[in-house]
Amino acid sequence: MQKDKTKILVTGAAGFIGFHLAKRFAERGDDVLGIDNMSDYYDVTLKESRLGELSRLKNFRFIRMDIADRAAVEQLFAENPFDRVIHMAAQAGVRYSLTNPHVYAQSNIVGFLNILEACRRQWPSPGSRHLVFASSSSVYGLNTKLPFSTSDNVDHPISLYAATKKADELMAHAYSHLYGIPCTGLRFFTVYGPFGRPDMALFKFTKAILEGHPIDVYNEGKMRRDFTYIDDIVEGVLRVSNRIPSPLVGEGRGEGGLSRDLDPGSSPSASYKIYNIGNHSPVELLEFIRVLEDCLGKKAKLNMLPMQPGDVPATYADVDDLMRDVDFAPRTPIKEGIKRFVEWYRGYYGEVRE
Repeated sequence: MQKDKTKILVTGAAGFIGFHLAKRFAERGDDVLGIDNMSDYYDVTLKESRLGELSRLKNFRFIRMDIADRAAVEQLFAENPFDRVIHMAAQAGVRYSLTNPHVYAQSNIVGFLNILEACRRQWPSPGSRHLVFASSSSVYGLNTKLPFSTSDNVDHPISLYAATKKADELMAHAYSHLYGIPCTGLRFFTVYGPFGRPDMALFKFTKAILEGHPIDVYNEGKMRRDFTYIDDIVEGVLRVSNRIPSPLVGEGRGEGGLSRDLDPGSSPSASYKIYNIGNHSPVELLEFIRVLEDCLGKKAKLNMLPMQPGDVPATYADVDDLMRDVDFAPRTPIKEGIKRFVEWYRGYYGEVRE
């Protein structure tokens, strides 16, 4: 007898990470439904190209909708049973949140609440179902202890974007505790690769260098980032989605009944888990630019600038628990990852000359 396909909802399926995840799930034979509101935060044509790639896959279908629309989300879940919800939809961008805060509240908080409520109603007895959602390394704020660990305090975000991601983690824990919904949050570290977002450094730098324009280099190039290639992110999400978290009842309790020493990214009272997914190998921005110059065969014109509000000087992921639980850690070196991105960029846009 043929086994039933796993039914997966991918929110933000026209976005960078959501697209790659939907593609991989569909290619492995899952029944994938993708949703996206097609926001014009950046070039919608790129989102349409991603959907064009997905439309060629027989196991994928798409519905245009906004997760902040409560009625639409309720109808979606009423008409479609899901085994997995892979929640990638969000308003991204640290700097954009400084000038457009209400968009973040609607998408990242109201939208996520709608997803949680829909899961609660559809999964009264969750069983093997699982909600996996995107968080961000931004939640670590100005933490100075490196590498960042899921046991670190993250109560001091320095951007509204980071604050909404921390709020998502708290809401997910509350719903997992109250209603038994298995939830796993993933703190992504500076994701890059083909079909990447135009507002991210690699995309902006590549475009500017090829067109002969200067690039803005913040903190005089002394920023360090744990750049993580998209294929590593996808592999990590797939493995984590198959691992249903369970409460740490009676294990490693500290004061107040909270887990003290054992598995700090888990919960003593809920089927809940947090992981970092990062390359665990931070790279200084100037080195990143040098690798990009080599791949492009062209030098960059650097416009050195001070640190910007909301930015952090360094990110660095501790991925020991990811390795322990799903036997995986990102490993694509930036030379290989940037090379693949440049090849995609040139193929997608054609060679750009001054």
